[in-house]
Amino acid sequence: MRVAFLGLGVMGYPMAGHLDRAGHDVVVYNRTASRAAQWTAEHKGAGVSTPAGAADGCDLVMACVGRDEDLRAVTLGDAGAFGAMKKGAVFVDHTTASATIARELGEIAAKSGFGFVDAPVSGGEQGARNAQLTIMCGGPEDDYAKAVPVMAAYAKQCRRLGPAGAGQLTKMVNQICIAGLVQALSEGLSFARAAGLDPQAVVDVISKGAAQSWQMENRHKTMLAGHFDHGFAVEWMRKDLGICFAEAERNGAELPVTALVDRFYAEVEAMGGRRWDTSSLFARQENHRRGKA
Repeated sequence: MRVAFLGLGVMGYPMAGHLDRAGHDVVVYNRTASRAAQWTAEHKGAGVSTPAGAADGCDLVMACVGRDEDLRAVTLGDAGAFGAMKKGAVFVDHTTASATIARELGEIAAKSGFGFVDAPVSGGEQGARNAQLTIMCGGPEDDYAKAVPVMAAYAKQCRRLGPAGAGQLTKMVNQICIAGLVQALSEGLSFARAAGLDPQAVVDVISKGAAQSWQMENRHKTMLAGHFDHGFAVEWMRKDLGICFAEAERNGAELPVTALVDRFYAEVEAMGGRRWDTSSLFARQENHRRGKA
């Protein structure tokens, strides 16, 4: 299929690469043109200077940008993709954004004669590079059916959860759960050290039981080593949690633990960890432990 990809960041760059390797005719756009030039030097696809230029004539247009305002710019802004989408095409948004903008764009797309699927991803940079992403989708069933065979190029799991916005709401659940898990893991590892245990030996045991999680399996070693220059940045996690808090205000959900963890992430930022991986909650935990010792 002829596919456009808008946004070649840490996630979008390898995702677009998988589309090329799957045999699709890929056109890419990135706000920083040099990034698109780098991508086209490595792949068979072409780069263009506007989102509209990328979307023109494409069967599917995928996007993975930063925030609601970035998504609005590439869809509805000057030379935005929505102005060039052909009838029957589908726009697939992989951005972690609000459910509000997903519903808004879904309505505009339907009135304009093309489809829309909100499809935020989980799995981080590693998942994007290894084509092992989990994709949570919202939108009409027929739009999802058109998009899912193409998304298979970089997904290990893909599921439609409901109408437009359902994918974003599910991603919020994902981020809420991760926030609590990482803080719990940070506390557990710090407790193990304070108790005089070998934290690695402890993880070797408890990771085979009910405490096991992706965070434990994939982050405990770097946490214990104090290495955080990788993975999903704290500033982006706080952006995502802000979306969760705004939605909770609307639906009445209570997020007391998530709010506490967000405060801890603010402390990590104050430590200079704005771009550290989310597992850097452990650095804050250890600072507090050593301060009491």
